[in-house]
Order: sequence, then C-alpha cells, then structure tokens
Amino acid sequence: MDATATVTPFSTLIRTASHEQHTEAETSTFMGDLLGGRLGVDAYTRYTEQLWFVYRALEEGADALRNDPVAGPFIQTELMRSTELERDLAHLRGENWREGLEPLPATAAYAARVTECAHTWPAGYIAHHYTRYLGDLSGGQIIRDKAEKTWGFERKGDGVRFYVFEEITNPAAFKRGYRELLDAVNADDLEKQRIVEECKRAFALNTAVFRELGEVFPLSA
Repeated sequence: MDATATVTPFSTLIRTASHEQHTEAETSTFMGDLLGGRLGVDAYTRYTEQLWFVYRALEEGADALRNDPVAGPFIQTELMRSTELERDLAHLRGENWREGLEPLPATAAYAARVTECAHTWPAGYIAHHYTRYLGDLSGGQIIRDKAEKTWGFERKGDGVRFYVFEEITNPAAFKRGYRELLDAVNADDLEKQRIVEECKRAFALNTAVFRELGEVFPLSA
C-alpha cells in the first residue's frame, strides 16, 4: 500500500487542529447575543467597524504577496472585502463614517499581527487569510441572514454587503478549490505545523475582539 495515501490532507489538519478555538469564537457571548437579536444595530455597527480594521490589514498585506511563492496563490480578488465594508459603514455611520473610528485594543492587536505576518512571514499570513475568508463564506452567511431579519437591511444590500461575494457564484466549489490550495501549500511539515499554530492564534485574537465587544455591549442582568 502506498504510505502517502494515508497522509492527512493539510486542509483537514488545519480544520481539525483549530476546531476548539473556532468553536470558542463562534460561541462567544457577544456573538450569541448579537445573533439572538438581544443587541441593537449599534452593536452590529461597532462589530462591522472592527472588521474593517482587520480586513484593511489583510488586504493591504495582500498586495505585497501576490507574487510570493507561498502566499501568492491565496490572493484572489473575488475575496476582497474592504470596499464592501466601507459601503456598509457609510450606510451604518453616514458618509463621514471614518470620523472618530477607533479600533478596540484587541482589534488593534489583531490587525497588527496580520500586518506583521504579511511583511515578515507569508506562511503565517495564510493562517489569517484562511480563518477570515473561509469563515465569511460559511458562518458569515448566518450573520447576514440574522442582520437582515433583525435590523431590516435590504437582502444582500447596504449594511450586509460584507457578507455578499458577488464574484463567487458557487461558494461550495470555491471552498473546495481553496482547500486544494491548502493541500498544495509550498511548505514543509514543520512550517505547516507553524501555520496551524498561527491559525489557532488567529481564532484567539478574534475571540479577544468578541470579548471586548461584549464588555462594550453587556446585557442587563
């Protein structure tokens, strides 16, 4: 029997290894309250603001990595979210939406780590790319649906455009292709393990943002 046939694909390894952190992020109190309709549109707006800082770091970093042998294959324009986030923020905050916009401390730390990886460690950047964009294509659709129903946004319109991937007509096929990129990533086993650890770190950074948002928007007992 060919021994390579039993090797776990990297896309499976990275998903299963980060499952605990992924679950912790998904089940945060803030996100539960938001999706449960127990928080107002101001909480949704603040969450969207934090996303903008993270995606700005991701997508500014992407430009320098397009020709990188490790991260380059993952840089796909159909995933880019900054423009959609800015349209959402203009809808939520008005045309002067940038005024007074500040990241939470946890958001600033998250964005700084993304930028650091983009500039110094392309393989680490992949971990952040994976946790964000594949999450948007999957669980992000649940958030969009809840937001439309809870706060009356037009279906796939202003306020929820971040979650709408106009250029990806078949998300399931796209995600399969993305997992194939992970399986073929230009990295040895030690580097792959480092990517997995960075993936766990990415989820932890995201969870810290949720924790701070929960402190800003606590529910009355």
